[in-house]
Amino acid sequence: KDSTHPPRAHPNVIFNGTMLGLAARRTGIRAFAQQRGFASGFKVCVCGGAGGIGQPLSLLMAMDSKVTELSVQDIQGAMVPAAGVAADLSHLEYPSKVTGYAIDPKLPPVDQLEAALTGCSLVLVPAGVPRKPGMTRDDLFNINASIAAGIGAACAKYCPDAILALIVNPVNSVVPAVAELYKKHGLDSKKVVGVTTLDVVRANKFVSEISGVPVSDVDVTVIGGHAGKTILPVLSGTPVANLPEAELHALDARIQDAGTEVVNAKAGAGSATLSMAYAGARFGKSVLRGLSGEKTVECAYVESNLTPLPFFTSKVVLGKNGVEELVPLPTLTAYEQQRFDEASAQLGEEIEKGLAFARK
Repeated sequence: KDSTHPPRAHPNVIFNGTMLGLAARRTGIRAFAQQRGFASGFKVCVCGGAGGIGQPLSLLMAMDSKVTELSVQDIQGAMVPAAGVAADLSHLEYPSKVTGYAIDPKLPPVDQLEAALTGCSLVLVPAGVPRKPGMTRDDLFNINASIAAGIGAACAKYCPDAILALIVNPVNSVVPAVAELYKKHGLDSKKVVGVTTLDVVRANKFVSEISGVPVSDVDVTVIGGHAGKTILPVLSGTPVANLPEAELHALDARIQDAGTEVVNAKAGAGSATLSMAYAGARFGKSVLRGLSGEKTVECAYVESNLTPLPFFTSKVVLGKNGVEELVPLPTLTAYEQQRFDEASAQLGEEIEKGLAFARK
């Protein structure tokens, strides 16, 4: 069972001749497995872990059986202190050790994150600010790219082999900027990954609702980027492939604009925080399974040679080294090819914005 599900009510189990309670059972069996090489634990950091996405994301990662240590990092003055989130999560019936870290946003993260990041195998980054009234897209990018670059520089120093999974928007531009930073440090830029899993999650759910096929049996490939028209769900390979053209186009548009659907439903009081946390945790868990030796496949926005663009979202194979293989793009219909061309044109501009930021 996925570790995000609540534990079943089996309070005791016999282990090695001893009756163990629930918490002891988890700890004991895990230690037994680790001693014999059946499992390995990982340290994970959630940067922005006290925010609207970060708190539920931290909760889900703390519940993963592969996580032995979790750093919850945020800035001083956050609405909820990172130490408070960590204290809350430390009471769960899971063996992960949870520690909070708060940094001064006026000082470089690289000077403050050694304890939080050292030993990490995965760093999830929902940190950043939402777009506010009067803020241009360039304003938003410059702020969030600076935040991501600061965290990236710290990761490059303290956990250079970790997978750096960026959720901070705009992903299409931020990922290229941080990947270039890694190259400047002589590091593997393929460790920098844009989390686009929410597009897949939404596409799977919507297709399931329309087709009646259980969502667990739906696997939509979403390619391109992670914003607006750059999001291209390949619906021709799904249970809704034979829908009338107008309905397919409408579904395509709904997947692209699903974030706005949530913002409107929350009447301006928030955005897609819970579903994003779920999607981020799904991706994070897949990374950890890969690092454990169980190869997994997810869509992600990565440095790529599948198209003329240097970065692109496709299915990737996750293994012991992170992104180990790019899965070839699926065959597209004429409509999807048209969308591909439009998405690529917009994505190219957004990639260049990130690369230009890195060149400053």
